[in-house]
Amino acid sequence: MLGRLRTSVGGTARLDLLILVGLLVLAAAVRFVDLSTRGAWDADQGHDMLVLHGITRGEIPLLGPPTSIGDFHHGVLYYYLLAPAALLSGADPYWVVAEIAAAGVAAVGVTWWLARSIGGSVAGAVAGLLMAVSASAIDESTFIWNPNLIALSSSIALAGAWRAWTTGRARWWLVAAFGVIVTMHCHVLGTILLPPVAALAIADARRRDRVDRRRIVGALVAGLLLLFASYVPLLIHELQFEGSELRAAAAFLAGGAGSGSALPVRAAIVAMRVLAWPLTGLITTAPLVALLASGCVVAIVAWLAGSRDPSRRFVARWFGLTLLWTIVALTFAAGSLATVIPGLPNDHYHAFADPIVFVVVGLGLAALARWRPERRPVGVAAAVGAVVLLVAYNITIWPPKGAPDGGWPAADAAGARILTSAPGASAEDLLVLHSLPTFKSADAVRFPLVRRGAMAPELFGDPIGFDELAHVVVCDALFRDAIGAECAGPAEDRLVEPYGVTLVDRFEAAPGRWISVYLPAQQ
Repeated sequence: MLGRLRTSVGGTARLDLLILVGLLVLAAAVRFVDLSTRGAWDADQGHDMLVLHGITRGEIPLLGPPTSIGDFHHGVLYYYLLAPAALLSGADPYWVVAEIAAAGVAAVGVTWWLARSIGGSVAGAVAGLLMAVSASAIDESTFIWNPNLIALSSSIALAGAWRAWTTGRARWWLVAAFGVIVTMHCHVLGTILLPPVAALAIADARRRDRVDRRRIVGALVAGLLLLFASYVPLLIHELQFEGSELRAAAAFLAGGAGSGSALPVRAAIVAMRVLAWPLTGLITTAPLVALLASGCVVAIVAWLAGSRDPSRRFVARWFGLTLLWTIVALTFAAGSLATVIPGLPNDHYHAFADPIVFVVVGLGLAALARWRPERRPVGVAAAVGAVVLLVAYNITIWPPKGAPDGGWPAADAAGARILTSAPGASAEDLLVLHSLPTFKSADAVRFPLVRRGAMAPELFGDPIGFDELAHVVVCDALFRDAIGAECAGPAEDRLVEPYGVTLVDRFEAAPGRWISVYLPAQQ
């Protein structure tokens, strides 16, 4: 009897290992494809690579990327995590994207482990498979952007918390703390993940005996110290610049945190985006499909919350409350989520919730496959059918192998053409960049110029003294209304008129991204 049990356990472990290896291979196969051209390249990517390029030259940043809501910044840990790829490659965007893709593959493995440890092999296989082929997860793994590391960090936070809860080993709370800290740094709204994890840690401490409680409290104190240490660069910056980040964040909150549409409408849209994005992509692509997916996630949480299995019941309630808290918090803290802007990344605010959705669906379909014996064939057929539909649907909406804007190679080619049009631009201050609209930086073009040795400052304010320099204007037609004129001529010519320069080259570096090169009239 004991021998058969050991054989069964060993067979299950080997099967789980094969499943994990298969999922990781699949995840890598759909991510490590044409990485140089697959990811979009715009101002955010150029800015991040400029910072990473600075790190290779010994310039250590104190702040992370600028937020798209308010005038403050995300955490700097994002840059420190990508620094190894930049240092080893000489700030080559390809290798930075490769590190992000590797993080996406690792997130599949952690999510598989979390679902398997709660609901068994089938739950793990389903959750891992759905994340491996998810169009949203693939997209998040194939371009440079600060939220794209969150899938891994949040899955680590959740897995660490669950492991701590189930084993009673306090050191796992440090793993959870690390995951939460990285999530918070990669996006300021990742702070929303902190209360659910902290609440579980407090509940864990309260149910333990005195000795174990001390260990958990010690781990939590260590986690707080780690959190404080991670923000020391921010503290240094605040001391140098009179608390500019804190004042900007306070101003944003005082101004309503970007609130726009009516609260009920905003809440409904946020709920759909949080619940459907990992499974069916952007809600505007197929609203009815997104609505159906959202309803199914809610139904699974409600069903599992009443499960006879204590683990599934507890996790369903914890995850359900976490998703509810996420929706409520985002409704008030990120009003812009009520608006979807075509052509721009949209669903990064809630990336930390993606692993929860995958695990919930994995647990639900696994439970369906184990339905009552008399109904099991129906349950198995329904579960298999749901997995096939989700996988097939995501395959149809996978991101293209080549980004519409041509990705980094197109940006690098644009930089080379600019330098050809403006000979001698590698000399200091010989080339001045302008961006239209003015609230968007020209970093998408600046990085390839800087990487090629050019000095390309961006000009603000009085044009006096700059009429003998080469000028480059980057105009984004997506913002035509904000610019007040059309790109490819009217907008650019109006901008450089005070400098008395002459157009020498104009081309479309990417769809809607026009670049105009002007030289002093005497040249």
